[in-house]
Amino acid sequence: MTMTPEDGPVLRTDRLVLRPWRVDEAAVQRELWTERDPRVPPHRRIDAQGRPTVEDLADAIRRNPPTSPLGLLAIERRVECDVIGYCGLVHQGHGPEDEPELAFELLRRTWGQGYATEASLAVIDRARAARVRRLWATVWDWNHASRRVLAKVGFRETARQEAYPGRGTTLFTTRVL
Repeated sequence: MTMTPEDGPVLRTDRLVLRPWRVDEAAVQRELWTERDPRVPPHRRIDAQGRPTVEDLADAIRRNPPTSPLGLLAIERRVECDVIGYCGLVHQGHGPEDEPELAFELLRRTWGQGYATEASLAVIDRARAARVRRLWATVWDWNHASRRVLAKVGFRETARQEAYPGRGTTLFTTRVL
């Protein structure tokens, strides 16, 4: 991983570059929002007023420049030079402060090509290098593709679950590094 003051953290794999979002990529973030399953909580979907808009998301990118390796990085394919989603570490309060959560989301047209696994492994390697001892990840019980990715990268489901009527059950997974 490299980190420059102007760009923030950058991770590279054979096929991908994980790096901070650029303002002109807000439309990709908006596309991710539009593709979300209707069972996803309302605050993570486009609302009745059409928010967040591309401009809302561009403003969020401007207001939240990366300052550390923690955060959601844009996933850019190296050959195609297009952004296809995000992967990174966040603090959601599911574990202790020093145990962040792995999160990823990719555009549907890129599913099934191993990008989520590849990006997740790069983020996990970075966490290990930063001496993180354990990572968490939450996943909906109905999200079989993400559950497979988490299993491939070494996460194991715990006994902890949270049920949400009409939406499903959130499963808690963890991985010791």
